[in-house]
Amino acid sequence: MESHIKKKMLPLPSDSSSNPFDILNEEIVWKILDHLHNDSSATKSFSLTCKTFYFLESRHRNTLKPLRTQLLPRILHRYPSVSHLDLSLCPRVDDNTLNVISSAFKATLLSINLSRSRFFTNVGLSSLFVNCSDLLEVDLSNATELTDLAASAIAKAKNLERLRLARCKLITDMGIGCIAVGCRKLRSLCLKWCLGVGDLGVELIALKCKEINSLDLSYLPITEKCLKSVLQIQHLEDLVLEGCHGIDDNGLSTLEHSCKSLKMLNMSNCQNVTHTGLSSMTNGAEQLQQLILAYGSAVSPKPSKVTADLTKCLHTFSKLQSIKLDGCVVTWSGIKAMASLHASIKELSFSKCLGVTDEGLSFLVQSHKELRKLDITCCRKITYYSIDCITNSCTSLTSLKMESCSLVPKEAFTLIGARCSYLQELDATDTEIDDDGLKSVSRCLKLSILKLGICSNISDEGLSNVGSCCSVLKELDLYRSVAINDAGIAAIADGCPALEMINIAYNDKITDYSLISLSKCLKLKVLEIRGCPGVSSIGLSAIAVGCKQLTVLDIKKCFNINDNGMLPLAQFSQNLKQINLSYCSVTDVGLVALASINCLQNMTILHLAGLTPNGLAAALLACQGLTKVKLHASFRPLLPKSIIGYMEAHGCVFHWRDKACTFVHIDAKSRENSCFPTCIIAPQSILLLILFY
Repeated sequence: MESHIKKKMLPLPSDSSSNPFDILNEEIVWKILDHLHNDSSATKSFSLTCKTFYFLESRHRNTLKPLRTQLLPRILHRYPSVSHLDLSLCPRVDDNTLNVISSAFKATLLSINLSRSRFFTNVGLSSLFVNCSDLLEVDLSNATELTDLAASAIAKAKNLERLRLARCKLITDMGIGCIAVGCRKLRSLCLKWCLGVGDLGVELIALKCKEINSLDLSYLPITEKCLKSVLQIQHLEDLVLEGCHGIDDNGLSTLEHSCKSLKMLNMSNCQNVTHTGLSSMTNGAEQLQQLILAYGSAVSPKPSKVTADLTKCLHTFSKLQSIKLDGCVVTWSGIKAMASLHASIKELSFSKCLGVTDEGLSFLVQSHKELRKLDITCCRKITYYSIDCITNSCTSLTSLKMESCSLVPKEAFTLIGARCSYLQELDATDTEIDDDGLKSVSRCLKLSILKLGICSNISDEGLSNVGSCCSVLKELDLYRSVAINDAGIAAIADGCPALEMINIAYNDKITDYSLISLSKCLKLKVLEIRGCPGVSSIGLSAIAVGCKQLTVLDIKKCFNINDNGMLPLAQFSQNLKQINLSYCSVTDVGLVALASINCLQNMTILHLAGLTPNGLAAALLACQGLTKVKLHASFRPLLPKSIIGYMEAHGCVFHWRDKACTFVHIDAKSRENSCFPTCIIAPQSILLLILFY
């Protein structure tokens, strides 16, 4: 965590009662708070211990991420020392809100994130930048309605160092020119998808902002004209030119100067650039460490080829560590040239590359034994021989992605655990890995990410080995691994207390027992159980009570989950941000109950048989923080236009889907065991539900 701004503390509030904690000085208390910064509930409990701790916690906190702008008045009063304000959860931020913020944090604010916010204009931005003169970082991504007037307001931030304007499509060269003149201290600038910005604007940035070290020009209509100035920026380290179709070999050949400080170059999807242009672009870039050339001809009939000519231009880069060639055609001559590179390559990515064979891959890894990360996703020609060479040569691998490597036999996976003990991430989705392979992989004690989706050969036996050995596992994907049942999930839950994400979607052998087991994983944040007909509200209730950090929940097509599961969620899962309820047996009662979750922002509600227009309207009005709702198109004419308008005015976006109902099944037992009636409520009861929840 970034260190807090040290200030002289105000006198502590007097407290007539004897408080043993008063013997702790503020420095000790602040160190304690530093250790609690990732646990909001612990910080809250700490502040409620006594008046002294309440006061110190309010002065210590320098980072805020409010759920809604309506909460800002109270927040601004309590936390006067905020330096980093993240409003990405607040879809509606108007000029008045920015005025209030700029007045409250005039002396402390260093960064603000408005990347998901709308409704503010150049007037509010002007107030913000004039009053908060120490601002160093601003994110205005996705502000598609901002114009050059807003850019002129940004130019008032004389100390600004990091600025993101991704998808600000109405800003032109004129606005960028204002920023270039006013913000001379800029170090990082993102102009991705700013379609109104061309060579002139980029050139002005290069000429005026001499401190730039990171520049993202993705998908801009630029040519080599501005690159002449860009490559002369003395401190430039990261340059992203992804999707710049106006750049071609002929233009690049005219470049007279290269950027000696360049460390990362991304020219993905630059369809008109071959090895000739790349050679001109990188000539003299002695510090280059990462090169990304993915999907070099994404819109052309043929993907770009990695040939000897392409890789020969990399021979001068002695510090090169990472090469990403996703979606390209790799030739044998290219592989040989890459193998002869003098640099110590740590990362290689051949995801969805055609032409990757056993012969080429084995030859390559034997030349780069220091490899740490390897991505061979969808390289369908490799077999046991490749895995044997990879694991034998690159014993220090920390990440191996091999999804859909369908010719790799199950025996090859035993080599991974036996030889690559430092492995932290393995993606074996849609492969032949079996229980013996998992037993071997479980010897990788640092494994934190394991993806086993669509792996029909694994069972509870293999998962038990993972659970007993991989105690630091954080992510587990078992999507459509149909041989898994409750015993395997229980083993994971018992042995992996750090688990944060699990996907067990479309496994029909999973029941409530699995969810009850997972309820012991107190750090669980993402749970995907769509298409598991064996789970019900009983298991979901256990999750709600035990996993209070849950933020994403997908229960689509869990037909036996009804209102009984929604009520515990509403009571205990106050951190829930996203939920998919499609095809469940939830009615108006359950949906209105969910509206009491303050953090809830994203709901998908398709084909709920027990949902009425009145219940939906009540839930929408009660859930004040919604930013995205996916609904069936049949509800559109049934909802009052005033409600839709009200929600949209507060930043909520509706996605209407005209998708036919595929299959709905409601187990009668779930109704018999129900403690709460699953009924369609009358309109006159809606107001009472809102008031209650």
